[in-house]
Amino acid sequence: MYAVMGVTGKVGGAVARGLLEAGAPVRAIVRDATKGEAWSARADVALADIHDTPALAAAFAGCEGVFVMLPPTFDPSPGFPEAATMISSVRDALLQSAPSRIVALSTIGAEATQANLLNQLGRLEQALADLPTPVTFLRAAWFIENAAWDVASARDQGVIRSYLQPLDRAIPMISSEDVGRTAASLLRTPWTDHRVVELEAADRVTAHDLAQAFAQALGRPVRAEPAPRSDWEATFRAEGMRNPEPRMQMLDGFNAGWIDFPDHGASARKGAISLQEAIAALVRQA
Repeated sequence: MYAVMGVTGKVGGAVARGLLEAGAPVRAIVRDATKGEAWSARADVALADIHDTPALAAAFAGCEGVFVMLPPTFDPSPGFPEAATMISSVRDALLQSAPSRIVALSTIGAEATQANLLNQLGRLEQALADLPTPVTFLRAAWFIENAAWDVASARDQGVIRSYLQPLDRAIPMISSEDVGRTAASLLRTPWTDHRVVELEAADRVTAHDLAQAFAQALGRPVRAEPAPRSDWEATFRAEGMRNPEPRMQMLDGFNAGWIDFPDHGASARKGAISLQEAIAALVRQA
């Protein structure tokens, strides 16, 4: 049995589908029983909130492998207290349940010492680093699906406003479907000790590449424009963020190049889904 957190999201759902397609039994962990109904015909459904350590431990219990992830917190309080609470619960649940192996969703830049939003997953890695169970930290590149925010402006105005700059700078990206497929494969293959697996698409992506992919999917011209750095804070606060600084620091890290894989992706695994395929899927979903 393989327990999977986040099955109602893109990555967790892809992990569960990948396991099921390989003939592996899945325990789908959900917070909402209603959302679990979609999985009930294919998987064992377990109800557990990430803050409910006993319920989470029960969901992990007896499993050969467990996929764990933190729900994304894009607007954290200073000091990341939300992540700290969730990390503590996940760690305690894993200690209590003692699965045979664990794949934890991490991120490119998890090891960065500079303050930024991705420090949350760096702290997850630190918290699980001394578990007696073999752990794989799957460090995924920037999700192509972040471009979902650009679908409306690309479709209606022929423009995407990019925070990734300069517009011709190639950034390591990956499809969430590839992340899930990779995690499912890793779970089914035993290993020992703790390790890091890096994952990015076959080709790095510029803002101009994103615009061209939208143009191809929409059948209309689309261009990329830089979102001025001086406007970021006001824009993010207008969108409802209370603490935009970590997000801005993360974007600065990608743009300056200190958020990257240590060898710039030379040893990273490569995904199979192209930028064009991933953007076309976003357009269809919209």
